[in-house]
Amino acid sequence: MTVSSLVDDAFEAMSDLVSASPTELVLPPPVRDPQHLLERTLSAMDTSQDVWVFGYASLIWRPEFESSEQRPARVHGYHRALQMSSRVNRGTPARPGLVFALVPGGSCLGMAYRIPRERGSIEIERLWAREMPTGVYDPKWLSCTTEHGAVNALAFTLSRSSPNYTGPLDDEALLCVLREARGRFGSTLDYLVETARCLRQRGIRDAAIERHVALARRHGLTAA
Repeated sequence: MTVSSLVDDAFEAMSDLVSASPTELVLPPPVRDPQHLLERTLSAMDTSQDVWVFGYASLIWRPEFESSEQRPARVHGYHRALQMSSRVNRGTPARPGLVFALVPGGSCLGMAYRIPRERGSIEIERLWAREMPTGVYDPKWLSCTTEHGAVNALAFTLSRSSPNYTGPLDDEALLCVLREARGRFGSTLDYLVETARCLRQRGIRDAAIERHVALARRHGLTAA
């Protein structure tokens, strides 16, 4: 199966889910050609070595690829932020939700996943179908610090010039999203709470995430 067919399958699956909704939704058009971005990313991969992928949110609690090792890892120069609009997975075009993105500045503690080199291209193609059907992310090979040394890992970053970048939201706007935004995979609130829970389980405390959860708790949206 080619990468193009994997991406086509991802769009078809989204279309089936959307068409089953009582409100007809229009899927967002591709921001950039995901095939070109994949080819560029694979060309920069060292095929003689195992492949690493950096997870900072849903890739931690729903990776959907096979890995042989997991390590806590820190990336410098980027941080995790609930500043990416979601019009399918966690919201709709009429009421967009939010998901986490890796945006420039600061640092981010997450998880690095090792993929055996013989499965590197296959697993990245599977990951591409999930993360890159619209080409919205800027995939980069970033140096990750781990307790067993540095590794070069594939990370899905987001530019502040992206049409999906929202920037920081004030509390009132964030609460509105947490109350109302829901997409094919559930609500933005569920996504936030699950990310916070999984990070805590791995000993990762993200102050911004904890503030978001505390805000939702104060307003009776969650007991987490």
